[in-house]
Amino acid sequence: MLNENAVSVLRDGLAAYGLTDGAAAEALGEYLERVLERNRVMNLTAITDPVEAVRLHLLDCAALVRQYDFAGKRVIDVGCGAGLPGMPVKLLVPSVSLTLLDATEKKIDFLRETASAMGLADVTCTAKRAEEAAELRERFDAAVSRAVAPLNILAELCLPFVRMGGVFCAMKAKSAGEELRAASRAIPTLGGRVRECAEYTIPGTDVTHCAVWIEKTAPTPSGYPRRYAKIKQKPL
Repeated sequence: MLNENAVSVLRDGLAAYGLTDGAAAEALGEYLERVLERNRVMNLTAITDPVEAVRLHLLDCAALVRQYDFAGKRVIDVGCGAGLPGMPVKLLVPSVSLTLLDATEKKIDFLRETASAMGLADVTCTAKRAEEAAELRERFDAAVSRAVAPLNILAELCLPFVRMGGVFCAMKAKSAGEELRAASRAIPTLGGRVRECAEYTIPGTDVTHCAVWIEKTAPTPSGYPRRYAKIKQKPL
């Protein structure tokens, strides 16, 4: 169980966002407990203190729910790792149809077990590299990613999954301006248009992050995404 301090920080942080569903808070706490427990035997997070994990994982991801209406949407979390931000979004908005995509089989196994143990419906866990999941192309209303990669690379990996009129959200540090400039060619080439960089401060901290929201305004050309080695060798 999370300690009382962590539970209090979680509830207070969600309330600061205007999110007061007690059942959702309890589910988020259970999910984080499972992450921290499994983290003892596999690398899921470098943050092991429960209070810090609540703030820098759960409350960071919960900010997205204030910025976009996820209700009833098909969402893919690309390079999901421990399930962030996809799992918090799903737990806060249960009507989301969630696909968790990561190349590491052990992480996907953990997420599959967790979704099953928590009784979550409509969660698909897929162990594949993003550039190898062509069957998922343009099937989603929203793609989200908290992966540590430059925006021009993330855009090539994520925008192909998004349907026309949908969105891609890349969670970034506050200083996203340089990455946006570096991705100024990649984003329109891949069929996207930057809607906004929504800055937010994680409740209970002085940490400010930025969610970069990109609208899918045109089909992604069939040649993208390229093989990852090619993307890294010659990014758009």
